[in-house]
Amino acid sequence: MKTDVIVVIGAGGIGSAIARRQGFGRTILLADWNEAVLASAAQALANAGYAVETQAVDVTQRASVKALASKAAALGSVAQVINTAGLSPNMASVEKVLEVDLYGSAVVFEEFGEVIAPGGAGLIISSMAGHMMRQLPEEDEKRLAHTPADELLALPFLQADAIPNTLVAYMVAKRANFLRVQAEAMRWGERGARVNAISPGIIVTPLAAHELNSEIGDIYRGMVAASPSKRMAPPEEIAIAAGFLLGPDAGFITGSDLLIDGGVIAAMRAGKLPTPG
Repeated sequence: MKTDVIVVIGAGGIGSAIARRQGFGRTILLADWNEAVLASAAQALANAGYAVETQAVDVTQRASVKALASKAAALGSVAQVINTAGLSPNMASVEKVLEVDLYGSAVVFEEFGEVIAPGGAGLIISSMAGHMMRQLPEEDEKRLAHTPADELLALPFLQADAIPNTLVAYMVAKRANFLRVQAEAMRWGERGARVNAISPGIIVTPLAAHELNSEIGDIYRGMVAASPSKRMAPPEEIAIAAGFLLGPDAGFITGSDLLIDGGVIAAMRAGKLPTPG
C-alpha cells in the first residue's frame, strides 16, 4: 500500500532536521544536488528507522525538478513538500544566487503545485535577508510574485547593472520567496493545499559555519550580539516551527512567512544594526 510522501529538497542541517521530525511513518523522498551529502543524510535517516528514497536534483533545471515531482507522485500521496535549497551570498556569483534562490524556488512551487495532494502543505525555507530590504516598487513586487518562473531572470530589475553585489541578489531572491508564497497560495488552494515560508536567522549549520569563517563573519557575529536573543539557533528549532506550519493546527495559515531570527530584524529596525544594501 502506498503511504504519504514528504519531499525534502536540500539534505543539509535544516532539511535533515525537518525530515526527522516529519518523516516517521511516511516515505521521505530526500533530494539534493550534492550526491555525497544526499547519501550521507539518507543513510543516517535509514539507520534511525525511517523509510527513505533519494533522488539527485538541480533546482535550476526544470526537467530535474519535474522528474523529482513525478517520482514523489509515483511513491504515494504527496502530503508535504519542503524546499531548503539555497546559496548564501558568500558562496556564488550574483547570477548563480538568483538562479538557485529565486528561479529554482519558483520552479519548485510550480512543479509541485501540480502534484501536491488535497490537504497537503508546502514550505520554503527562505531567510531573514528578505526582511532586511524595504519594499520594492509595487510593479516590481507584482512581477516577482506572478511572473512565470522561466521568465523571471529576464526581468529588467534583475539584470547585472541593477544588482550591485551578491548580498543584494540574495535579499531580492529571499523577498521574492515570500512574495511567491502569497501568489502560489492561490494556485495551491485550488487543489486544497497550503503553502508558507519560514525566514530563519543564523542557524547552526555547515552553511552558517562557512559564512562565520569567511571575511564577512564579523557581520554575522555582530547580528547575534545586537539581537535580543543574543544567540544562534539549532536546526531543530526551525523543524519545530515547520512541523506546525505543515500540520493540521495551521490549517488556516497559507501564503504567510514566519520570521525566526532571534530579533535580528527588530534590532535593525531599532537602529542597533545597519541595514545592508
